Amino acid sequence: MVGRLCAGLMCLMLGGCSSVSYYSQLASGQWQLLRARVPVAEVIADPSRPQVLRKHLVHSQEARTFASQQLHLPDNQSYRLYADIGRPYVVWNLFATSEFSLSPQNHCFPIAGCVAYRGYYSQGAARGQAALLQQRGMDVSIGGVEAYSTLGWFNDPIMSSMMAWGEERLATLIFHELAHQRVYVKDDTAFNESFATFVEQEGTRQWRTARGLAPASQAALQQRDQFIRLLLDTRKRLETLYAQPLAADAMRRAKQAEFERLRSDYRQLRDSQWAGDRRYDAWINQPMNNARLLPFGLYDQWVPAFAALFQQQGGDWVKFYSAVEQLGRLPIAPRKAALRQLESLGL
Repeated sequence: MVGRLCAGLMCLMLGGCSSVSYYSQLASGQWQLLRARVPVAEVIADPSRPQVLRKHLVHSQEARTFASQQLHLPDNQSYRLYADIGRPYVVWNLFATSEFSLSPQNHCFPIAGCVAYRGYYSQGAARGQAALLQQRGMDVSIGGVEAYSTLGWFNDPIMSSMMAWGEERLATLIFHELAHQRVYVKDDTAFNESFATFVEQEGTRQWRTARGLAPASQAALQQRDQFIRLLLDTRKRLETLYAQPLAADAMRRAKQAEFERLRSDYRQLRDSQWAGDRRYDAWINQPMNNARLLPFGLYDQWVPAFAALFQQQGGDWVKFYSAVEQLGRLPIAPRKAALRQLESLGL
């Protein structure tokens, strides 16, 4: 009975049950996750649990407390619970675009609004849907996700899928996902993800300072920023290309040439400025398409704008969140214009 109620609730939250198989797996996956939750304190106190897990969870709770007390993120039971899900990722997100477009295939739900991906609790289900989309000539990409936010509808747990990361990475995940509970704007994935990414990055910087740790390696941060810039520049060139009136075959060749240029630019940057550091080789050498570029445009597009806004507010988190909420209330066009203005300040 409770399971049926949960399934019904999820169908209502996610837009009705017109696609029964998809929404059923969402309801079933979320219900299983809810049932697996136990208080973190119980796991820490249980001597039968692995010592490594218990120690990791102790540090997670320090980060969780820091998130609410210092970053002014929601103070609730989210990430004070633990769930062993028995798989490396909690969901697999499927991104899809047309062959000659960087506009994502959006999926719209009453509460979450429109998002640029579809989530699957089964990797096989994600791959099956990806194959169907590929048959229709679409570009697709599947990415595993260690955590996600239900936007405060449920108390989200720390999951075993988050345990493979080090202590700092676990803290950043908590900061990122709680940020979605703090501010969320329907129908604007780039706004939401860029905001959460900024909170994650600035929160992690403050977390390191509070623990008396040295700042994160500037070389690593610079490499990350340079790599993302390469990808965003490629997106811009592709957008310009797709606006041209070319025949499909010519467009296809030009598209592949841009991806080869990306790989060439990456290798030159790696070898000339990174002393041969190959941390992004595995990603860059995989088959390339439009969908693989989508997360970078969504998760990083407005991070500099939010950084400028944070400085405008004197580094005060409460004032910053209020200013973000004001931006979120703007219609989409003025909101983007305001973000571009902030970005241009270069604070």
